[in-house]
Amino acid sequence: MVREEWTLGSRFNQRDQKRKVNKIYNIAITIVSVLIVIVAITIFLSDGGTKADPTTTEPKQIADKDKGKVDKPAGKVEEKDSEKEADEDLKAKEESEEGATEDEEASDEGGDAELVEVEGSGDGNVAATYTSEAWKPVGTEQSGDHTASFQKDSVDWNEMRKAIALGAGIDEGSMKLWWLQNGGSPNTAIGTVSAGDNPKTYRVHIEWVDGSGWKPEKVEELKVNDKRK
Repeated sequence: MVREEWTLGSRFNQRDQKRKVNKIYNIAITIVSVLIVIVAITIFLSDGGTKADPTTTEPKQIADKDKGKVDKPAGKVEEKDSEKEADEDLKAKEESEEGATEDEEASDEGGDAELVEVEGSGDGNVAATYTSEAWKPVGTEQSGDHTASFQKDSVDWNEMRKAIALGAGIDEGSMKLWWLQNGGSPNTAIGTVSAGDNPKTYRVHIEWVDGSGWKPEKVEELKVNDKRK
């Protein structure tokens, strides 16, 4: 009899413990569910506030940043810079081509390839005498009746230098004029020149062409610079 009562009491205690455990589980599940709901609501509200900020604050920031600026069509500045660079490149190309053309013309007019050797005057100091059909008058700033002027740095003097440089095939800027004299008539002149201190010396005969300026007639390559002091 006692054993049966103990058995019944033991079963009762087990059922009571199960009820308590189940109750605890239910409470725990309820708490977890409530926490999940709270977290979800918090996240939702947080996302909503973040999304709302760009629409309320960002336009104001942009407006403040751009305040005082004048709207310009997109790409306008880049287009102007590109056009400016293109114009500069075209201008440089044209200047380069123009310079090359001038160099070619100068080479054609005074280059050695155009020179033709002719019979000399019999001067023992002349190694060879040349002329060229390519030589043209160098042009002039003078008008009216022409009178040769051998005054240094006068207009006529400078134009004679230019014609002499053309005949000698020497760049005028590097040409050294050793002597300039009358050629035996009012409209002729003779210049003795070299390229700087180069020992090769030329005697250039030039003639005045009315309205067109001085023109080379013949060039004598000298054996010795007879005008060197």
